[in-house]
Amino acid sequence: MPPSHSPIRRTVETYLARHPGERDALAGLLAALDGSADATSRATLPAHITCSAVVVDRDRRVLHIRHRATGGLLLVPGGHVEAGDRTLLAAALREVAEEAGIQPGDLCLTPQALGEPIDIDIHDIDAGPAKGEPAHRHYDFRFVFHLAREEPPVITLQDQEVSGAEWLPFTGITSPTLRAKLLDVQLDGQPEPVNASALIHDGAGRYLLHLRDYVPGIWEPGAFALLGGGREAGDHCLEDTLRRELSEEVPGLRLADLEPYAVEKATSIDGLSVPVQVFAGRWHGNPDSLRLQEGVLLHWFTPDQLDRLRLHPSTRDLIHRHAAQHGRAGRPVDGQPVWEGDGRTVLNGVGVHLHLEDGDGRVLLGLRHPDAKYAGNTWHFLAGRCEQESAVACLVREALEEAGLVIAPADVELLHVVHVVDAPGGRPLVQMVFRARRWKGVPEVREPDKCLAWQWWPQEALPEPIVPYTRAAIAGIAEGRAYTELGW
Repeated sequence: MPPSHSPIRRTVETYLARHPGERDALAGLLAALDGSADATSRATLPAHITCSAVVVDRDRRVLHIRHRATGGLLLVPGGHVEAGDRTLLAAALREVAEEAGIQPGDLCLTPQALGEPIDIDIHDIDAGPAKGEPAHRHYDFRFVFHLAREEPPVITLQDQEVSGAEWLPFTGITSPTLRAKLLDVQLDGQPEPVNASALIHDGAGRYLLHLRDYVPGIWEPGAFALLGGGREAGDHCLEDTLRRELSEEVPGLRLADLEPYAVEKATSIDGLSVPVQVFAGRWHGNPDSLRLQEGVLLHWFTPDQLDRLRLHPSTRDLIHRHAAQHGRAGRPVDGQPVWEGDGRTVLNGVGVHLHLEDGDGRVLLGLRHPDAKYAGNTWHFLAGRCEQESAVACLVREALEEAGLVIAPADVELLHVVHVVDAPGGRPLVQMVFRARRWKGVPEVREPDKCLAWQWWPQEALPEPIVPYTRAAIAGIAEGRAYTELGW
């Protein structure tokens, strides 16, 4: 659905803070945003919002196209907001892709605008009898982008609406308001990082990773990632950006030294290319002692454990590269165990669970003994807690000890994560649900003081009582979700 009025009004107020002299001119737009009619719908009259993309190449030229509907006027690509546009910026990206064939991945944000409109143009549209449209007004939100790569993209025109394209220098831009603002901010056409991330290590082979929330509208929800975020207007440099983000996400995390390490390429939720400045920093603390404001979990991992995590390949490669350059030697610090070659440690607050499906799609559940420490007298995944070992090693061990099942570590993959807060103000627990693609053996009761029976259950007819996060994980897996959050 198109963006609501609240975020659009925030965007307009941010714009007016930079251009206060335009408030009177935009009074009609502000009034429309206070009304109930959808200001982004072309059916809303006498005025509505449109969006355009200002694409700047390495020679400081701006792409213009000839719209057939305007009699061949040279304009930047743009048009009406559609129902599937998540944001106004997304609408501008869709328009430039449709009209000129330039995809979001060909573009990146500029540090001068940071995804905010560089100009809000007001122009009147003549009546269109053929379309049954009366004369009306457009409030055109213009977003500026740099080309992300050295080689220019191939322009593929939408022949039905567009008759040609030209790259015009700033001085030749047809819109006077856009021309003045581009000349004022002095864009050079060169892409540069507008995001910053922290590659935090302890000098002993461990790397600090952040399990992100599963929330629509954020990058890679439900995945492990580096801490960091996007630049904001008040940041003087990208190190300021990173320190502000760390203070917001993990207030107690203090990094004395940050050094630029690498520039990585990421992709935004809108598909834009995002250069990210990665800073390396050393820290020796216990992440369990930190107050996490955003996300689910902070934890130390070694490079040999990364393949078991839901993690972007570029982040995995970055950590491996840093580890190869800096080695893994170290000594215990602050009472924390050193990660040795077998990757053993205690995963505090983390439970590991086994999701097995038979040939009929039924899942294996165990009836816990009434006196069992966890989940007594309920049906539950085969599960365990780590004992100076990796999560996968724990799972393989528990499967053999509890049910006589033999599973090779290479046949195990992380399938789902459930974040549980089981009491008001309680400590969050992370339940990592793994799937075994293959196994040997038939489930048997080997520890009757923990489990009374193993049984295969149809997913549409699960038993009662069942551990709530077990049910939630099974439902999430069936729906293709990677993450579930259960609160008190």
